[in-house]
Amino acid sequence: MIDLRSDEIHLWLAYYDEINDEQLLLAYRALLNDREKTQEPRFYFAKDRRRYLVTRALVRTVLSRYARIAPCDWVFTENSYGRPEIDNAEAKLMQLSFNISHTHSLIVLGITKDRELGVDVENVCARQVSIDIANRFFAPEEVSALNKVPTPQQQDRFFEYWTFKESYIKARGMGLSIPLDKFSFHFPHEHVVALATQPELADDAAGWQFWQFRPTSEYLVAVCAERKGALPPRVVARKVVPATMDEMLAVTFLKTSD
Repeated sequence: MIDLRSDEIHLWLAYYDEINDEQLLLAYRALLNDREKTQEPRFYFAKDRRRYLVTRALVRTVLSRYARIAPCDWVFTENSYGRPEIDNAEAKLMQLSFNISHTHSLIVLGITKDRELGVDVENVCARQVSIDIANRFFAPEEVSALNKVPTPQQQDRFFEYWTFKESYIKARGMGLSIPLDKFSFHFPHEHVVALATQPELADDAAGWQFWQFRPTSEYLVAVCAERKGALPPRVVARKVVPATMDEMLAVTFLKTSD
């Protein structure tokens, strides 16, 4: 069991391409509920089926590190915007919550208590992005700032914006019902990020804290958490093979909010 303090955020990183043991994957499948077992084979590609299976096993086994609930006994529901939430009474009393994101080969699970949380991960090497995407979805001030970045650095800066924006809408629990151009991020200094929101979002930008880091050169992870108290929570990261092993990761944050 792991003690999760209210001033902590725990991140669990699973590289699902590295999980090839068929017996282990079979054990993961045994943890799924009937709906999850039905969903897994609907993915056309084997890689996507493995990602789904490892994701569900990751959520179930890791949550069982924090509450005395067997991995197969976790019950989930969705809010009105489709965000998965815990429905077990014991975990709800603990105010335990999670958020999850995945990209090519990597799944990131965030765990916290008594605060809203959003995480996003992107593989920055898997594909080239077009500035047209920013023109379509980003706030005007973000587009203007992105256009001023030297071309070789635009790809990385695009994903810095994108992961922060995704983490924010996930923390709000409203997904893409929040227009991406109604809030913006800017970088007052190299290692600092700041959020600004339009009045129609009815949200105080000061109520959120942000972190961004690269677990490896290929990936960029952003975390958004509800601000509670004067001091920011401590972010702890682990690499994990669900139900098998985990190890602490040393994380260097590239950008954080004040």
